[in-house]
Amino acid sequence: MSRGRKSVLVTGSSSGIGAAIAKRFGREGDHVVLLARNEERLERTAQDVRKAGGTATTYQIDLQDISATLSVAARITEEVGTPDLLVNNAGAGRWLPLLETNTEEASAMIAVPYLAAFALTRAFVPSMIERGSGGIAFVTSPASYLAWPNASAYIASRHALAGFAEGLQSELKPTGIVTTLVVLGTTETPYFENNPGSRERIPEADSRLLPVLTADQAANAVYEGLAQRRRFVVKPGFYRVLFVLNALFPKTVASQIRRAAKKARKAGA
Repeated sequence: MSRGRKSVLVTGSSSGIGAAIAKRFGREGDHVVLLARNEERLERTAQDVRKAGGTATTYQIDLQDISATLSVAARITEEVGTPDLLVNNAGAGRWLPLLETNTEEASAMIAVPYLAAFALTRAFVPSMIERGSGGIAFVTSPASYLAWPNASAYIASRHALAGFAEGLQSELKPTGIVTTLVVLGTTETPYFENNPGSRERIPEADSRLLPVLTADQAANAVYEGLAQRRRFVVKPGFYRVLFVLNALFPKTVASQIRRAAKKARKAGA
């Protein structure tokens, strides 16, 4: 990614990883377009971006509303222009067993991240293709490649997002647009406060191999992946080993993850 002022759209940018991504691009002097539901927190992120050296425009939006999402994409195109970079970071949903997940919550988890990312990507890609440049990042979790008990709807939504990103990598390769899939392990953000019960369902792991990330570390992974035009970014890196092992020995890995999840639930009880 050549330097110079870029326009970067970041969804879910009112807090956590999204806010950290916005500030990271702000430090480069970029113009960051911020999308999220909470207007007050959005403005706080915008102020942080400006303090870091960038500029910012905010759009309050509930990305579960696809019609509103398409409308805001049209506004952004008119008012700011097609972004150079699109970071599909917004996500939603608690880690719950099937019988504790109602259909409305499952639908919401498909709406965000997957359908929201689809709608925004579909809205901006034609202009990116016409321009001959652009970068699209999809921020997901290891649930895109691994599965554990009591998070089935969440895992399904993350598989959908990863499948979409991988399909685009092939589809958009001839156009000059780079699609980057960023897989981030457990990150210390307000997500767990907003989704009670999820932290206790994280499978127990060796912190030396799979340390908890800070929001800034997660943001750097996204920034560097786009800057280096990489297709696949994984932090912590040991997850790559787990993904390969899962592809080769799925029953063994599934058994170990179930055991780790059981230990985590007992520790949190």
